[in-house]
Amino acid sequence: MYFTHADPVWNAHPRLRAVTLAVDGVLGTTSGHESGRERREALTARVEERLAAASESAMPEIAAWREAFSRMGLKPTQYRCASEALLRRYRKERNLPGFHPLVDYLNVVSMAFANPIAVFDCDKVTDGITVRHADGSEVHRTFQGETEHPAPEEIVFTDAAGHAHSRRWTFRQSALSVVSKETDRALIVAEALHPTAAEDLAALERELTAGLPEAGVRIVASRMIDATDRRLEFSYARADEETP
Repeated sequence: MYFTHADPVWNAHPRLRAVTLAVDGVLGTTSGHESGRERREALTARVEERLAAASESAMPEIAAWREAFSRMGLKPTQYRCASEALLRRYRKERNLPGFHPLVDYLNVVSMAFANPIAVFDCDKVTDGITVRHADGSEVHRTFQGETEHPAPEEIVFTDAAGHAHSRRWTFRQSALSVVSKETDRALIVAEALHPTAAEDLAALERELTAGLPEAGVRIVASRMIDATDRRLEFSYARADEETP
């Protein structure tokens, strides 16, 4: 499988950086152990500090996504990147609903670093994912069970079968590949556009490489994506190849 951004995305957003991790063992993900609670508490404290220091729109990480959305012709107050949406909800409610241990952990990491993080069930992805401009033929499944076709030139996460696994880049994921209780293999993608994206994503990657194994998740492959290294290639061992 693979993950990459198409050249026109790089041309339009040269500051783009991403951290990508292919993982398995998601079926065994836990969140109730002591080290996991301590990690979540530390991340939540960082979220509280971030919210106390600035509004979402004043955070450089969020401001860069707002600028990108504006350049794509989208109203940034109508279509918010995933990390801004999480931070705004948490500021209001001081809590987030639980979905899945892996998703819940990644949501806290996303808020702590103010960078959007997507996670896809790899068994629902055909061959791999390319972040590119849509041509209008792609199919997106909403969480209400509806089918949509992204507008031409909208940036989407799409696979070889034409499934749009996200809409408006980092705005909303597809219900097709969302992590569920049946998910065991997943692709995690964190993206950033702000001036210190490389340094901040390196810190985010350190958090994930420490936190994921603690939760019982195995990292199969990872890569820091930039303009000179644009593609992650990864594969999973077949069941008959795995050691007992």
